[in-house]
Formats: sequence, structure tokens, C-alpha cells
Amino acid sequence: MIGKISGIVDYKGLDHVLIDVRGVGYIVYCSDRVMATIPPIGQAVALYTDLLVREDVMQLFGFSTLVEKEWHRLLTGVQGIGPKASLAILGTLGPEGVSRAIALEDWSAIARAKGVGPKTAQKAILELKGKAPSVMAMTGTEATVSDDVIEAEPAPKPRAAPPKVSSAQPEALSALQNLGYSPSDAAGAVAQALNDTPDLDTSQLIRAALKLLAPKG
Repeated sequence: MIGKISGIVDYKGLDHVLIDVRGVGYIVYCSDRVMATIPPIGQAVALYTDLLVREDVMQLFGFSTLVEKEWHRLLTGVQGIGPKASLAILGTLGPEGVSRAIALEDWSAIARAKGVGPKTAQKAILELKGKAPSVMAMTGTEATVSDDVIEAEPAPKPRAAPPKVSSAQPEALSALQNLGYSPSDAAGAVAQALNDTPDLDTSQLIRAALKLLAPKG
């Protein structure tokens, strides 16, 4: 299995790049978003890769992050979503957008990708919604959440007792921060979601917090 390639850009096509690795050229297919980040010919590049092996073809697919690669692996495991459709989804939404769409069960966002119909998008949501929290929590450096960050947040509304401590809270906080939300915003949304509904599991807690963080109006 070829999991990562580092080399020199030798050629750039519309949907693929040729990377020279010590004299051996590897053709790597990428989404539009990844292709836009590939440096000019002659410069160094590194991509995480996934190798597809079939009777009549061997293809490499390239990704900028491990989160993107993991979503590709999961998306291509859904019947009706092949590598090209997966790259179309990732190219349309980006890995963070896919995480939000799956967590919020927003199949219409998935269906915006070229070649992905409503039924396939709904099937992807159904099969992958339970896996969204673990993918969203993936990061190069483990996120840490200190108690003072949570305590610094003002209570969203008066209550007689502190919110119930949830085992889903740390993973939800990590996932939201990995999506780009600040620790204070993430902690406030999670605290409010748990105050409203204390018994949410991780996936439900992330969805509830994302809804609270979504722009109003």
C-alpha cells in the first residue's frame, strides 16, 4: 500500500499530477481543491495517497490531509460512490464541509457534487453519520481542552444545577475545534446543547452544537 508520496512535480493535468520520486513517476488523481494547491512544475510536493487496485487498473488518489483521505476511504465504501464521485464530493465541499454535512445529515450538500444524486447522498448520510465524530476528531496534534476554558463560558441561561457531565463532551469539543471553531465558541455551544438535552451521544452533541454555531438569519 502506498500511503504517502513526496517528490517533484513533473506534470499537472486537469485532474491528476505526475510526481517524480527519485526517477520514478507516479500519476496521482486529486480533487479540484487539491489540484489548486499543487505547486508549479519543478517544485516539491507531498500528498497522502490511497491506492485502488482492480483487475484492469491501478490508480493512486492524492489528498492534502489525513482527514480528507479518511473521508475518501469511507465515501468509496458506500455503494454508488466510486473514486471519481468521492473526489467530486471532496472537491465541492472540502473535508470540513463533508464533516459538517454528514454530522448534520445534510444530504442536499452531498448531492451538490457532480455525479451524486439525492438517493446516493442520502445513503451516504445514513451509512456514515455514526462515523463523523471520529473523523472530525482526527488531527495532527491532539487537541486538549482545559477545565478553565469551559468554566470561562457564561451560562447560556439560569439554571439550578450545573449541566450533567457527558462522556461525549471532550470528543465533541475536539471535533468542533478541528473544524475551525475557537475553543470558547465550541465550549459554549457544547455546554448549551448539553444543558438543553443532557443525554446526547457524541454524534448528536456535535450536530446540536453545529446548529447553535450556524449563522443566524
